[in-house]
Amino acid sequence: MDADLKENILGALENVIDPEIGIDIVNLGLVYDVDLNDEGICMITMTLTSMGCPLGPVIVDQIRTALFEIPEVKDVDVNVVWNPPWSKDMMSRYAKMALGIR
Repeated sequence: MDADLKENILGALENVIDPEIGIDIVNLGLVYDVDLNDEGICMITMTLTSMGCPLGPVIVDQIRTALFEIPEVKDVDVNVVWNPPWSKDMMSRYAKMALGIR
């Protein structure tokens, strides 16, 4: 996958907002890896802010919707992992500023 396509995928994922926090999943640091194979299957490795997050399925649906806007993406496979566990340190400077975290 070339850098421009990866940038497009991450850009699309920035439109997926965590409903509880109000910040996108990329700036929250929830997206660990993105990949696109030769068949056009986009694999997203990500976590959620908490294991019991009831909005996980909603976020996955939003990811699928956002990524299907990209012509190269034929299917989406979201793999939710718990290792490494998410922490506030993974958030971008933007997310920390928006939430008032230092």
